[in-house]
Amino acid sequence: MPTPYGSRGGMAFGAEELRVLRRALALALHPTPASADDVQDCLRLVDSLDEATRESARLRAFLLADLGRYRAALPGTAAGYLTLLEEALGAGYRPHPHDLAALRALRGNPTAAALLRHCRRTHLLALPGGRAAADDPAKKKDPAQKPATPAPAPSRPAPTPSRPAPSPRPARPVPTPGEVFPRRKPTPPPPNEHLAAG
Repeated sequence: MPTPYGSRGGMAFGAEELRVLRRALALALHPTPASADDVQDCLRLVDSLDEATRESARLRAFLLADLGRYRAALPGTAAGYLTLLEEALGAGYRPHPHDLAALRALRGNPTAAALLRHCRRTHLLALPGGRAAADDPAKKKDPAQKPATPAPAPSRPAPTPSRPAPSPRPARPVPTPGEVFPRRKPTPPPPNEHLAAG
């Protein structure tokens, strides 16, 4: 039976399974009548693959549940949480906001800081127009192509306000230089001290 390999959905096949898979591919490429044994072997392989796929999904669900338990017990479980999160990210897990909050709380730890940078980069790549869109050659414009013509301006002019709109007031007033740099009091002259020469 093929076994799940890792948490990314990989499968490990034995020698007998590879023989059956090779025979099934040969039958698909060169259609000839298949023997009853070949058909039975292919059906057993399909059943084994389905079972291995279910096992892989079960392992992934266990990993994510374990990750949630470790996150709930932070900061005492920081080392275990970071290891599980790294494994889950390697398996294609997209971090949730509570994962990012936990990483921000643990960012004094170098592993947590590195994972936080990785999660932020992954988040930017997943957003439309993120870093991946800038690197996509299919989306880059051809310099020989002319830019699109702008839409024609409306026929009637835009109304002009009779007085300018009030500017938004800052939340707190801007301090004056006198408030920021108050005057220094002059230093008093040193007391008259006469030194005796002797």
